[in-house]
Amino acid sequence: MFVDRVEIYVKGGDGGRGAATFRREKFVPLGGPDGGDGGDGGSVIVRADPNADNLAGLTMKKHWKAKNGEPGMGAKCAGKAAEDVILLVPPGTIVCDREHGNVLRDLVNPGDEVVVGKGGRGGRGNVHFKSATNRAPRQFEPGEEGEQRWISLELKVIADAGLVGFPNAGKSTLLSRVSRATPEIASYPFTTKHPNLGIVTVGDGGFVIADLPGLIEGAAQGVGLGHEFLRHVERTRVLIHLVEPFPSDESDPIHNYHAIRKELREYAVPLDGRPEIVCVSKAELPGADEVRAKLAAETGREVLLFSAVTGEGLHTLIGRVTQMIADLKREEAEAAARKKPTEFPTEAAIRTSDFQTTAVPTITPPSEEQP
Repeated sequence: MFVDRVEIYVKGGDGGRGAATFRREKFVPLGGPDGGDGGDGGSVIVRADPNADNLAGLTMKKHWKAKNGEPGMGAKCAGKAAEDVILLVPPGTIVCDREHGNVLRDLVNPGDEVVVGKGGRGGRGNVHFKSATNRAPRQFEPGEEGEQRWISLELKVIADAGLVGFPNAGKSTLLSRVSRATPEIASYPFTTKHPNLGIVTVGDGGFVIADLPGLIEGAAQGVGLGHEFLRHVERTRVLIHLVEPFPSDESDPIHNYHAIRKELREYAVPLDGRPEIVCVSKAELPGADEVRAKLAAETGREVLLFSAVTGEGLHTLIGRVTQMIADLKREEAEAAARKKPTEFPTEAAIRTSDFQTTAVPTITPPSEEQP
C-alpha cells in the first residue's frame, strides 16, 4: 500500500519529578538535602530514511508518545532520561503543524530530521534549594510537560526525471524497460495509481526516474485526484512528456499535449517552466512518425520517437535525459558556489598596527580682543 499523506498526534514525554530527600547516615545527624534531579522526557523526532519509500508505516498508529523521564532519587542520584521516539519517513517528506499550518521542516536529504514533540525537562531536586537560611528545604520541581501537537506528513517524490502524460501513454512500460522497477502494466488507463521509482544506470552513474500517475484535463483544479498527482511533479528536475500517437479514446494527440501543458501551467506551483523532453511513444505503430512530425511542427521544438516494446529510440532518449540532468546539476553547483558565506576580518587584519592613522590638525581658538 502506497501512502503519501498522513496525520498523526505526537507528544513528548514529561520530565521526571525531582526528589526531596535528606542524607541519613550514622554519625551524620544533619546530613542536609540530597534529592536528585528528574530525568528529561523523550522527544518525538521525524527523520528522513533512504530505505523508506512511503508513509504506510505510520498509518497503523495515530498516536505516538515518548516515555516520561524517571524521577530523581536520594544521594543526589538523577533519574534516567527517556529514549527518543524516531519516526522514519522517505526523503521528500514535508512536516507541517496541522493547527497552525506552518511548515516545521522539509526533509529533503537522507538524515534530515526535526523534533516535532520535544520532551519536558526534568525537575530539580531539593538540593538546589538549600541556602544559608533554608538548610532543610522541602521544595522540588515536578518536571515540565512534553510538547504535544497534531502534525501532517506529506510526501513529494524526489526524482531526477518524471514521466508525465495522459493515462495509457506508455509511462509504466518505459519505466520497466529502462530500470529494474516492476510497475503494474495493463492495457486500460489509470493502471498507475501512485508514483513508482526506478534507477536508470548509465555508465558509472545514472539517475532516478519516476512513473507518475496519468493526468487528465482539469487536474490543476483537482479533477481526477489531480492535486494528489501533480504535487509529485514539483521535485523532479526534468519532465519526460509522453504523447500517445493513437489514443484509445480517439482523441487528438496534439490536443492532449497542449492539455497537459495547460494543467502544468495552472497548477498552484507552475510547472510549465520545468525542462521538458517531448517524445511520442509506441513507435512500433504505423503512422507514429507522422504524429511525431506533426507535433514537432505544431510546437516548434524537437520531438523524439521511441518504442518501449522494440527498444527503438530508447538510447537516444536516455542519452538526452542524462545530458540534461548533468547540465542542471552543474548549474546548481555553480549557483551554490557563488553563494559564499560572509567573510569576516581575521585577528591579524584588525590589529592596531594595520590601521593607518591620520594626524588631526590642531585648531587654535582666536584670541579675545581686549576692551
